Amino acid sequence: MSAWPWRSIGYLLTTLPSAVAAFATLGVPWLVLAVRLAQGRARAGEVAVLVLIGVSLAAVPGPLAAAWLSGRELRRLRTVDARPVQARFRSGRRLRSRYTDPLAWREVGYVLLLATVSPVLVLAVMAIALMAVTFAASPIILGAQGAGAGPVTLVFGKVDSVVGTAPYAAAGAALLLLLPYLATALAGAHAAVARALLTGGASERLRAELVEVSRSRTRLADAFEAERRRIERDLHDGAQQRLVGFTLKLGLARLDLPPDSSAAALVDEAHGEAKQLMAELRELIHGIRPQILTDLGLPAALGELADRSTVPVVVEADVPERLPALVENTVYFVVAEALTNAAKHSRATCVTVTARVKGGALDVEVRDDGHGGADPDRGSGLTGLADRVAVTGGRMLMSSPAGGPTVLRVEVPCDPSPSSE
Repeated sequence: MSAWPWRSIGYLLTTLPSAVAAFATLGVPWLVLAVRLAQGRARAGEVAVLVLIGVSLAAVPGPLAAAWLSGRELRRLRTVDARPVQARFRSGRRLRSRYTDPLAWREVGYVLLLATVSPVLVLAVMAIALMAVTFAASPIILGAQGAGAGPVTLVFGKVDSVVGTAPYAAAGAALLLLLPYLATALAGAHAAVARALLTGGASERLRAELVEVSRSRTRLADAFEAERRRIERDLHDGAQQRLVGFTLKLGLARLDLPPDSSAAALVDEAHGEAKQLMAELRELIHGIRPQILTDLGLPAALGELADRSTVPVVVEADVPERLPALVENTVYFVVAEALTNAAKHSRATCVTVTARVKGGALDVEVRDDGHGGADPDRGSGLTGLADRVAVTGGRMLMSSPAGGPTVLRVEVPCDPSPSSE
């Protein structure tokens, strides 16, 4: 009683032109082969040639033809499926992508189904509809022919009287009532196959969303890193230079005042605080992005961390080339945090840091001889480090049994480059 049966019937009827186009594109060699095999006159060489032509049509022009047909099918899909659909391939995409993306070959598979299975099912529904109409109208047909016209053939048998058509009329009426459900079910199944093959279904959408989330996370990390550099540059070139000038002026002012005056004492105190503030600002700038990391790369920066650590640290770095800035920054701050934790919490007497590039990934391991027992659930530091590593597409592993040792391992995919930018 709704519009869906009629929409389904319209969807099935408009399938035939698409099936004809798909068959004309890919199905002719297979039809010729089927006819020759049915006639029993197909030779081995002829079969091989027809199969080769059919496979060649599917492999070479198939993805290109499937692109046009799949776009038409996705537009036609809106007749029976109100959910939004979006074609993966648009004009402007490289031609090579039509032959490398798995979805393109799923489109070819759909076109093959459209050329073979779909017309058979649609014609079967049309035959059932014709049979239902014929059965339901059989009393009228027989009555119009008159009593002496002879028997009438109704598919499964012959009848020669209006009374004899009663079972056929009842069956025809039942089929007419069931026909909208049959058409709707077939159209729904056809649409489900089209959506699964042409859009990839829920798994393809989820994969695309995960890829977009990963790209968005990388863009955010790059934007965050650019903002860090801007803040470092502004502090170094702006606030720090002004503070240096202010400290020098205070020093000169202290020289012009009598040594025993109260003003000299205040200026001297302000000069000391300014020097302390300048040192703290220098440490802050260094914490944002160490200059040695920018100038000399990761091995030198790890060496500086080892020199500044209160625990003896041995660094073994085999990183012959500069890595992307995001990778270097991430690894630097992970190692810095690991050394800080080793000094504050594990009571370690020795820490070993190893870093090497192998298999397109940077592997970094921080091992200490402390008492162990590090637990990510007792603080957000380790969790924050793991999240920071995950932004680069890497992972962080940790082993810290009670009694030690604690081993922190970071694996970050990287492509070595001549510069850190």
